[in-house]
Amino acid sequence: MKFRLAGFLSESITDGTGFRAVVFFQGCLKACPGCQNPQTHDPMGGTESTTEEMIEKILADPYLDGVTLSGGEPFFQPEPAAVIAEAVKAAGKNVWAFTGYTYEELQKGIEEGGHDDWARLLKSIDVLVDGPFLLAEKSLELKFRGSRNQRILKLEDGKIVGRLDQ
Repeated sequence: MKFRLAGFLSESITDGTGFRAVVFFQGCLKACPGCQNPQTHDPMGGTESTTEEMIEKILADPYLDGVTLSGGEPFFQPEPAAVIAEAVKAAGKNVWAFTGYTYEELQKGIEEGGHDDWARLLKSIDVLVDGPFLLAEKSLELKFRGSRNQRILKLEDGKIVGRLDQ
């Protein structure tokens, strides 16, 4: 499946726990002031890639604990993000995702219809870092998030089962 890719890191220790790959999805309509990745906002930017290529790269490294889906906004391209997440989970690895949406906004979009692909993606995520980056709440002391309003949520089958930021 084709999608717009902003970038790929084959090895990271700063985008979630453990040793992981990071897929940066192209496209974000939030455009938070002070965003660390403004080059990822343009939906037509980046390059074309395929889910098959990303899955192959991720699963080729036996030392990876998992993958982080970032951006841009993974929920801007939820179908390819879900395909990648499902393959990584099926291989016994974990999935983190960073989103500018709050968990509640995602749930509302699912409940009101039209976002079944969001539900599919949420079900494959182990840890969700949610909420928009707020420049007024910025802190360099926070682990795995840029502003104090953002939460690190542990998910199981798309439901919150705990928080890792408290």
